[in-house]
Amino acid sequence: MKLVTVEHDGQEQAAFLTDHGVIPLTQLNEEANTYWDTDLFTLLQNKQLKNLRDWYASGGQEILSALSALSVNDVSHRVLYRQPGKMIGVGMNYLAKAIELSGRPPEDEPVIFLKPDTSLIGSGEAIRLPDGAGQVTAEAELAIVIGQTCRNVSEDDAMNYVAGYTTSLDMTAKEIHARNPRFMQRAKSFDTFLSLGSSLSTPDEYIDLPNLKVETVLNGEVIHYNTVSQMIFSPAHLISFLSHVMTLHPGDIILTGTPGSVVIDAGDEVECRITGLKTLSNSVEN
Repeated sequence: MKLVTVEHDGQEQAAFLTDHGVIPLTQLNEEANTYWDTDLFTLLQNKQLKNLRDWYASGGQEILSALSALSVNDVSHRVLYRQPGKMIGVGMNYLAKAIELSGRPPEDEPVIFLKPDTSLIGSGEAIRLPDGAGQVTAEAELAIVIGQTCRNVSEDDAMNYVAGYTTSLDMTAKEIHARNPRFMQRAKSFDTFLSLGSSLSTPDEYIDLPNLKVETVLNGEVIHYNTVSQMIFSPAHLISFLSHVMTLHPGDIILTGTPGSVVIDAGDEVECRITGLKTLSNSVEN
């Protein structure tokens, strides 16, 4: 099942992304006499996403196929939701990236940091380079959206708590971070320094998750790419590890690390491309 957040009838709302176009949940409720929440974050908070998946699998897909749909190109795609509970970043989660940043193989545990919601933008919005911050990099990453509250879960059970996956771009003030590793949180926290995709694909869309490819794209050229199988710490390991540090709630987001970063300048266009998800694209401005 694929969902997107779009701007429709003057508001940002969740919609189904189908083979024949976009169907807002407000339209579905009106035409099919359903009563779904129409905001994705609220769906997650109210534990409706699993019910929506069950509805979709048990006849809902056929109902959607009979409804009129908006063209994908005729709607404005927006960030999945504006104020997640927690946005947790994972650093140096691909071997090549870890060696690039530290000059040595990774540690035995994930490197983690938090992104403030003031850093959050969506596809089509501009990344703004802060005055005096120096060189800034962008990193394409697979993002995990948590669907159920979890605490102290095992790695074997961890994937049962996933609502789905989306695209993300994580920005870093590289020169600030380079001056002192302790400055990483500041280097990651500027306004517009996290872009989150508009589309959410549920886990059933990715039977072969290890071979899913993540690409960092600059001005139309793929600069870095790798597959989930090449992560140092798998999605299941990250969820389990983090759940032993902090309780994870529906709507929390985990950024799983990047295959490689690119330096961005004003006038650039940077993208995160992941199969099965709408490409996340942002311009760069001073």
